[in-house]
Amino acid sequence: MSNHLTNNEAAEPAAGAKRRRKIWLASGVAGLTGVVSLAAVGVATGAGAAGVDGLRWATAQVSSDGDQGRGDEGRDRHGKDDKDKDKDKDRKHDERGKEVPCNTDKLIQAIVFANDNHGATLELARNCTYNLTRTDEYGNGLPVITEDVTLKGDNTKIVRDATAEHFRILNVGPGGHLTLKGLTIKGGQTTNYLTAPEPAAVWSAYSSASDLSAAAQKSGKVVATPQRTALKAVPKATPKAGVGTLVERPDYDDGAGILVQPGGTADIEKSEILQNQSGGNGGGVANFGTTSIRQSTVAENTAFFFGGGIFNAGLLRVSEANIKNNEAGIGGAGISNGAARIFTDDVDGGTVWVEKTEISGNKTLGFGGGILDIEGDTTVKHSKITDNTALVAGGGIATAETSLNLVDVKVEKNSTLLAGGGLAIAFDSVATIEDSSIKDNVSAFIGGGLFVEDSTVTLRKSEVVGNRAVGPFGTGGGIFNFFGDVRLDKSKVAHNSSTNAPGGVWTNNGFQVDNKSAITANRPTNCLGSPDVPQNCFG
Repeated sequence: MSNHLTNNEAAEPAAGAKRRRKIWLASGVAGLTGVVSLAAVGVATGAGAAGVDGLRWATAQVSSDGDQGRGDEGRDRHGKDDKDKDKDKDRKHDERGKEVPCNTDKLIQAIVFANDNHGATLELARNCTYNLTRTDEYGNGLPVITEDVTLKGDNTKIVRDATAEHFRILNVGPGGHLTLKGLTIKGGQTTNYLTAPEPAAVWSAYSSASDLSAAAQKSGKVVATPQRTALKAVPKATPKAGVGTLVERPDYDDGAGILVQPGGTADIEKSEILQNQSGGNGGGVANFGTTSIRQSTVAENTAFFFGGGIFNAGLLRVSEANIKNNEAGIGGAGISNGAARIFTDDVDGGTVWVEKTEISGNKTLGFGGGILDIEGDTTVKHSKITDNTALVAGGGIATAETSLNLVDVKVEKNSTLLAGGGLAIAFDSVATIEDSSIKDNVSAFIGGGLFVEDSTVTLRKSEVVGNRAVGPFGTGGGIFNFFGDVRLDKSKVAHNSSTNAPGGVWTNNGFQVDNKSAITANRPTNCLGSPDVPQNCFG
């Protein structure tokens, strides 16, 4: 099921596990269609805005280097000839990049020029808002990044105009490498079009291939110019036939803020991804390639399906970041690693590495308020997953057929209506939780701290403390284990509570507790279920 080298090494899951996962997801989603209004994302009609005529690239428009005065002999006042001066200018361009005035057309020109000339570093204007008002025929507010392009800002924003048609802001194509530094990406919005919009060659006016394109149109011939080809989005993934595809591909409406296609790379540093809204997956960022998010904030984004803040089906690394106050209709409000088949095809999760990051205040009507992983591999270290909400399961984290590793992670004050206020580990997942705390989480039904179903979970030097199952049928305030295998190694389950016994651990399957662990001070009782447990319950 892997779509990358470092994904799970487990064999193809049994058909029964797949069926149970889909039943679980379908049952949770049933009835939610009346809650999630399609009007929230709307349906766009009509064609994109027409292109701008008469605009052409000029190096002087984006370069900070003007012509120097020259003497009669072709040398400047420093005694350098034209060849020497050209080398100096090239060096300045490499070091300082090209300065882009606070003008949206000039930004578009600069990106087109960078794509046509093996990349560039573009220094965007300080304290500027580049307000995007038009789109290409593939739903991109800026030209697709096809080379190594760096956008550097200083309190600089790139924003989709609130009255403009729906489009994403940035799209990184195969072979493209985008670096963002000091920017805010805000207000992108994609819609799940019922029919594709009419083509509008917005960027042809900026491209060196525009004359060829115009000539082809006059002659009635269809010519795929380099620029127009580069703008084309990767096609929709084909349905799976028994086995997973090697590379997952985005749908038209994925990634409202930033879309990274397979083969593309993005490095986001000291930036903000804010208030973007996806009609599919990935409100803030949808990564199908390789993406790094460092010292950045992803906040207040929404996705109709999965990944309100970030959606991943590739390689994703998040460090020293804040993922907060995002929302998703079905799952993974903070981060969704993969997507289950509900209205669309399965998308297998990729590899996610999260370190020194706070994931907080995210909400979903489905599964995984903070993190959702479906058939992927997720590692979280030295981080906090707090105050997240999932209506169905996994207020903090939810998994299905996943490898999950937590090291020094606080999973605290998360909530859910059904199962797993802190974590819901299900459908043949394998989870190792080390040096971590599952604390003060709430479920209205079962597993206030941890819900385990048909999965293997090891808690090592960790604590499950102060969790609650509060509804009239609330059971297993600390841990609820349903046909899973759970082991406590130098860990404790204490001071948890539920409406019905036990407040500590409910289990109907293997539950191992070493002699350095404790299940104690839970209310109304400590343990109920497997005969292996009572002898290890203390107090």
